[in-house]
Amino acid sequence: MNLIPLNPGLQDFLFHPGMPTIYRSPIRALVRTCSGDTLFKIEQFMKDSAIDASEPKLLPGDFAIWIFIFAELLVFGIFFLIYAVVRAQNVELFNQYQNTLNREVGAINTLLLITASLFVVKAVHAIKEDNLSSCTNWLTASLGAGTGFLVLKSIEFYDKFSIGISMDTNTFYFFYISLTFFHYLHVILGMIILVAILVKTKHNKYSALEHTGVETGASYWHMVDLVWIILFPLVYIIR
Repeated sequence: MNLIPLNPGLQDFLFHPGMPTIYRSPIRALVRTCSGDTLFKIEQFMKDSAIDASEPKLLPGDFAIWIFIFAELLVFGIFFLIYAVVRAQNVELFNQYQNTLNREVGAINTLLLITASLFVVKAVHAIKEDNLSSCTNWLTASLGAGTGFLVLKSIEFYDKFSIGISMDTNTFYFFYISLTFFHYLHVILGMIILVAILVKTKHNKYSALEHTGVETGASYWHMVDLVWIILFPLVYIIR
């Protein structure tokens, strides 16, 4: 039996090695018995119903991470709202102890997180261009900036705890420690995610065609950055 030549695009689709085994044999057998007119109709249907792969998704990365991000933002949002209400009821107390915070270190930490986010953006751009080496370098740089944040924040915590300050000291320190430490833990989690992405990138697990994991980690990191951009002025600056 003479086989009808297939259009290269249709052939790549129907005979793709990634096609599930359960479908592979029946589909291939069916195609080999199709008439030329039938194959033409299949090709036309594929063209009419095709989705442009270059069309950007509504949300980058895995959709599940966005459910987590929105939940986290809701928690922080409620926390910030409670802080604002309590502060309005204790303005003098909050203003007094706000002056004990190191705003210079807080500003440096803000720059570090924003810089880390920039590096993550560069990493995503690099992987979309199939440049794994550049992606690896940008991810490493973002981890370096994140580490700088953790070091400075740890020193800040140590300075407070070493002179006996705790969450029980007063209302301001309760919010300062709980908010900043909660965010601190999120930075650690974000860095763990970036490390996992970095390891997979080094093992060629991502490419220009498949980089959902990189976008997923980047989305979470931007959330961590956004929260700090709100937290820093709210706790350190606004009077």
